[in-house]
Amino acid sequence: MNVKRLVGKAKKGNKEALLQLIMTEKDDYYRLALTYLGNAHDAMDAMEDMIVKLYEKIDQLQKEDAFYSWSKMILVNQCKTLLKKKKKLVLIDDWKTNENGGEPSTTNDPYQQSMHHMELQELLLYLNKHQREAIQLKYFRDLDYETIARMTGVPIGTVKSRVSQGLKKMRDHIGGGLNE
Repeated sequence: MNVKRLVGKAKKGNKEALLQLIMTEKDDYYRLALTYLGNAHDAMDAMEDMIVKLYEKIDQLQKEDAFYSWSKMILVNQCKTLLKKKKKLVLIDDWKTNENGGEPSTTNDPYQQSMHHMELQELLLYLNKHQREAIQLKYFRDLDYETIARMTGVPIGTVKSRVSQGLKKMRDHIGGGLNE
């Protein structure tokens, strides 16, 4: 798939080209929205809003090969707008435990896992919104610092600082028992 060619067609009003671009990354868009919003219904609403914005503003995209970072930034903004409207807290409601990472657990007991999940959510509440966002994107979405910086519109150093300070706040809150 040639992204530049499809973006060029989309800029000329070709809805199918825009749809093809979106469908190529639909799973990534969904996971990103779910990270911010915490439930499938809101994630789908944000994606719908993003699609409308992309259609309306595709002609403003200057670098065709930047379509995916540009579209993900629009999705993040739509998620934040939806959160403001609903006055929700950004929590991870659907975080699942797995063997390749995820929530640390020494047991397969659903009650224990639920307790760990609630403890993590409580720790995230001690962070400011920027730190919480950076930590969620870094550790729950497994994004690199550069991608997070582009998506949030801040320098890489700021992202690293937010992650570091957020983790320090979480460690301090639980008594500083974690060693690096």
